[in-house]
Amino acid sequence: MDLDHLTNDARQWFEEGFEHHQAGDLEQAIECYQRSLEAAPSAEAHTFLGWAYSHKGDLDTAIEECFKAIETDPAFGNPYNDIGAYYIQLERYDEAIPWLERAMNADRYESYHFPHLNLGRVYLRKGMFSEALGAFESALEIEPRYQLARVELAKLRAMMN
Repeated sequence: MDLDHLTNDARQWFEEGFEHHQAGDLEQAIECYQRSLEAAPSAEAHTFLGWAYSHKGDLDTAIEECFKAIETDPAFGNPYNDIGAYYIQLERYDEAIPWLERAMNADRYESYHFPHLNLGRVYLRKGMFSEALGAFESALEIEPRYQLARVELAKLRAMMN
C-alpha cells in the first residue's frame, strides 16, 4: 500500500498500528490508527481503524470508519469492499452488492479480486449460482494465485454437479 501521501508522523503511527493489528493487539492498533488520524486524516487509517473494530465485533463502528474513509478519499477502494464485507457478515446481502461494485470500479485499489470474491459469496448465499460462478472466476482472472477464490469455486462447482 502506498502511504507516501501521509505525513511522516501519520505514516509512522499507521505502520505501528498495522504491526499491532497483525499481532492481534487490537486495542494498541486502534490507538495507533487514531493517532495517525490525529497527525493527518487519511482514508487508509480510517479503513484500517474500521477493520480493527470489525475484528472486535463492532461492525457498526467499522462501517462508520469506512464512510469516513470514503469522505476523505473517494478513490480509495478498500473501504467500499470492507463495507460490503461487513454487510455480508450482518447478512444484509442486498446492501453489500453496490458497495462491492463500487470497490471493483475504484480508481485506487490494489486488490480488485477481493470484491469479486465477496460478490460471489453474496450471490452464493442468495442462491444465484451462475452469478457466483462468474464472480469467483473473475476473481481468479484478476489474481490467478488467489487460493480462497479457487476453494470457493471448487465448492460451488461440486455443489452444482
